[in-house]
Amino acid sequence: MRRVIAVFESEGIRSRFQIEEVLVGFPFQFSFFKLQTSNFRLQTSMGVLLQIRGASKSYGHQLLLDDAEATINDNVKIGFVGRNGAGKSTLLRILLDEEELEKGEVIRHSSLKVGYLRQHDPFQPGESALDFLMRDSGQPDWKCGEVGGEFELKGSYLNGPISELSGGWQTRVKLASLLLQEPNLLLLDEPTNFLDVRTQILFEHFLRNFNKAALIVSHDRSFLQATCDHTLDLSRGKLTMYPGKIEPFLIYQAERREHDERVNAAVVAKQKHLQKFIDKNRARASTASQARSKGKQLERLQTVEIAEDLPTASIRAPIVTPRNGAAVRLIDLSIGYPDNTVAQGINIEIEHGQRAAIVGDNGQGKTTLLRTIVGSLSPVAGTVKWGHACEIGVYAQHVYGSLDPQHTVLEYLEYKATPGTTNQQILTVAGSLLFRGEHVHKKVKVLSGGERARLCMAGLLLGTYNILVLDEPGNHLDVETVESLAEALLEYRGTVIFTSHDRHFMRRLATNIIEVRDGTAKNYGGDYDAYLYYINKEIEEGERTRAPTRSKAKKMANSNAAPAASPAMDSRQVQKELKNIERTIKNLDAQRTELNEQLMSSTDPEEALRLHNDVTALEMELGVVEERWLELSAYEG
Repeated sequence: MRRVIAVFESEGIRSRFQIEEVLVGFPFQFSFFKLQTSNFRLQTSMGVLLQIRGASKSYGHQLLLDDAEATINDNVKIGFVGRNGAGKSTLLRILLDEEELEKGEVIRHSSLKVGYLRQHDPFQPGESALDFLMRDSGQPDWKCGEVGGEFELKGSYLNGPISELSGGWQTRVKLASLLLQEPNLLLLDEPTNFLDVRTQILFEHFLRNFNKAALIVSHDRSFLQATCDHTLDLSRGKLTMYPGKIEPFLIYQAERREHDERVNAAVVAKQKHLQKFIDKNRARASTASQARSKGKQLERLQTVEIAEDLPTASIRAPIVTPRNGAAVRLIDLSIGYPDNTVAQGINIEIEHGQRAAIVGDNGQGKTTLLRTIVGSLSPVAGTVKWGHACEIGVYAQHVYGSLDPQHTVLEYLEYKATPGTTNQQILTVAGSLLFRGEHVHKKVKVLSGGERARLCMAGLLLGTYNILVLDEPGNHLDVETVESLAEALLEYRGTVIFTSHDRHFMRRLATNIIEVRDGTAKNYGGDYDAYLYYINKEIEEGERTRAPTRSKAKKMANSNAAPAASPAMDSRQVQKELKNIERTIKNLDAQRTELNEQLMSSTDPEEALRLHNDVTALEMELGVVEERWLELSAYEG
């Protein structure tokens, strides 16, 4: 017996999975679809860090793990998926020794060192990020500063009071601390929840450079696709490891179900045919033996067990008449509070029919801008001017925390419905959000966070709003409900203004991006992919800038007494980079001029849209380069 790794290469996709205790020379059998066995080969096994064997766990009548099995190897990053309540977080707690299995075992390698992203606040009063990193990791200040730089922790973010940082920046500190612990297996439970997009992308870069194992629970499909090469599915108590990313896994899952349904249909047809023959011939002496033979065939025919579909929300957006012109104008707007102006000088117009996504780092003012737009927060200065006959429906995070706990689901929806809505229409909307039968009589006080979120969404859909303002609509909703919401909003003929940390959701919906940053807000004409391109360029530029610093820090650590850098050499390096950047700016500016000329003369709508996106992406790149030029110029001055 020995363990091997099977590697398949099919249509340019390289997949691998482990076959345990295979007898050498024994013929292999596989049930994966579309795998080209002509490209099959064997590799020696990577080290096994952790094994789950025969695991069983239940809460009351709910069976979370049912003789579940899985293996986690070194250097493999695994996306852990499954419906809400399937037991993913429970399994993580078991792996962390915070809960016990009722049956089965978890076998850990002696070298296993687990790193866990803590959700609670591990900081001490008054300490800086650098103080915390040194205290938590036991590493020297230069090492903590180097790793902190991977998450853009520098200046006041590194040396100022950590209590003054936003939640997103505090998460960056926790991530830096996690890296300093040097674990060989990361366990991450919804690590991107409430993270701004910049921190999410930094986190992706961190995981791609992290050459150890990781098990990541997340509903963020884009994040899993970018970071994980394997997918572990927990469904009805069983663990299934798929040797590929989340998107191919979802395709495989759908194809496998379709295949099983076709097989079952053929088996059922054969069973009916055999039964008909048996019924017709078993009473005749001349054909009784044939009937018995057919009976044995019938006993051997078995259908494949297919799990029933779990209930899924089916969201329908309000039916409204499309409109033209400006939906809302923000004129010389300043937002914030009496003692704290968060952003100012905002001049933005959102047109009817657009789906405008408000983005920005945590703490920059996204929710403040959203609250000011809908009037729940007064402007510090300036004006919010809505168009004529705008009916505004708001879905905000605080709404489902302020529901009347004594209301039933039905009572709340009757209260939210427009006059003239029939009881059947209310029940239909309730059912589409999974409130069916006796569930409509449940009181709000016994609803989970996800149920409250769905209830508020149902109330919104019972209106006739032609403007929907949605603050993090995907929070507390499972991935299937978020997908249904995205489909509904794509069909919606009104205007949508929203914030979200879910990049898959943003990419599908956003027609334009409004970024709140550095004390103001700017409307990017491009879509979400163009905005992500701009963010990635910034981060990559920062990584290139930090590379010499990392190299210098390592030399200092190795020599234990490095001399101070030569000011003359630093100055020459700055001048050289400035000249290179000036040439880059000149080239980018020439490209922009040429693209703008093509755009002005283009008569093909598709070509004009492509050119517009190219110009937007180029301007974003130019902005990054110009900011670097300003930094270096200030250094020279």
